[in-house]
Amino acid sequence: MDIVSGLVVYILLWWWVFFMVLPFGNRPADAPEPGHATSAPANPRLRLKMAITTLIAAVLFVIVWWIITSGFFSFREMAG
Repeated sequence: MDIVSGLVVYILLWWWVFFMVLPFGNRPADAPEPGHATSAPANPRLRLKMAITTLIAAVLFVIVWWIITSGFFSFREMAG
């Protein structure tokens, strides 16, 4: 896997994991301000969720990289 392919795989994994981590721990505000959605989280903790996402995506990327480069699962044999 070259650098560009690896970067694309990592970015896709990162966004996939981020959207899965995003709803964890969200609580709506007790008294939302006028004009705010009542379902908007009071404290979304985005930096923490981005850090967790980065770690999980890195682990998943290493697993995907190993599968692709080791030949454990060959995409070329499946195509031909």
